[in-house]
Amino acid sequence: MKTGKAYAFFNCNASKIEIEAELPTIKKLAQTPNQLEISLMGMTKNTCVSPFSEPELSSIIRGAREAGIRYVIKANYPNSTNKATADELSMILNQAYHSPLYKDKEKFVGEIVYKEKGKYIFRK
Repeated sequence: MKTGKAYAFFNCNASKIEIEAELPTIKKLAQTPNQLEISLMGMTKNTCVSPFSEPELSSIIRGAREAGIRYVIKANYPNSTNKATADELSMILNQAYHSPLYKDKEKFVGEIVYKEKGKYIFRK
């Protein structure tokens, strides 16, 4: 089995440093597997997932940037599927919303995408 990959695009008023400091606690509380590797990036005009990004993923990144999304988390999950990786990212975002990173009743904006049958889809 290959490594599952998924991407979470989301807004948060906290700084990148604050989010990175909270992520280990969030992962623990969400009970995500230790093998799940995540990396947080701020969305800038130069944000790309890799230098060889596929056009469809580049289009999603561009759309997120144009919509004012501030952050993206790239997740890799060895010996798993892309969908399972997206499900784990969903647990992380749900737990993050209930962390000190978000104020009470603050609106959450975010989407998770993963590749299935050759196309990127948004997790429902």
